[in-house]
Amino acid sequence: MNKKWLSFPYLLWAIGFIIIPLCMVFYYGFTDRDGVMTFENVVAIFSPEHRKALFLALLLSLISTILCIILAYPLSLILAKMGNGKNSFLVIIFILPMWMNFLLRTLAWQTLLEKNGVINSILTYLHLPSLTIINTPAAIILGMVYNFLPFMVLPIYNSLSKIDPNVMNAARDLGANGFQAFLKITLPLSMPGVISGITMVFVPALTTFVISTLLGGSKILLIGNVIEQEFTQASNWHLGSGLSVVLMIFIVISIVVSSLSDKDGEGAGF
Repeated sequence: MNKKWLSFPYLLWAIGFIIIPLCMVFYYGFTDRDGVMTFENVVAIFSPEHRKALFLALLLSLISTILCIILAYPLSLILAKMGNGKNSFLVIIFILPMWMNFLLRTLAWQTLLEKNGVINSILTYLHLPSLTIINTPAAIILGMVYNFLPFMVLPIYNSLSKIDPNVMNAARDLGANGFQAFLKITLPLSMPGVISGITMVFVPALTTFVISTLLGGSKILLIGNVIEQEFTQASNWHLGSGLSVVLMIFIVISIVVSSLSDKDGEGAGF
């Protein structure tokens, strides 16, 4: 039996759930309600409300990605310096939340951060000022960092764990101090993992609408929320698809940059 036939079930799945939906998005995105080809749905991204939603989504995604790097890199360094037996438990702790439903994790933060939530109840009991973080950009960033941080930790840790300790020892023997060895060896060799992590965090953060809906309320609309509303509330599949095509451009650019920076795929796995 030809082994190529083993990929046939996946091929059917890809055609039904990837290729056909993408073709439908492009069809609706470049046609109007009468089926006439038009670019109005794509150009609509330059309208004030859509441009504002796209800019805010890019800004919050960028901030969340930077925060994930700041938090993930030191943690990955600590995990990489531990033995395989010692770091296994800590790695499981970071992977464990990913086994829980994404929506439930975000709802949990909504319960924690809301006006009469758990955190404010504790602060009130301690006679401390309450937090008014819910329905603000800060709450959305917090939700993004919490949900996507493991996707930054794992590729960076994967790259750091592949660095031969003898290389660091050689740098020390040649007179480099710890900071110099980090800048000249550790950081450059871990960049594939950093680039991979940036892609794995930035792309879902840019396209999310669940986090901004639950933690940002109706006051803050990201481009993902606008697209979701065009499909579910306005029933305007053409405009929603046109905006989705624009969003795909940013995703493709991010993936291309990641692929060019990590040609050997050193930061892709765990």
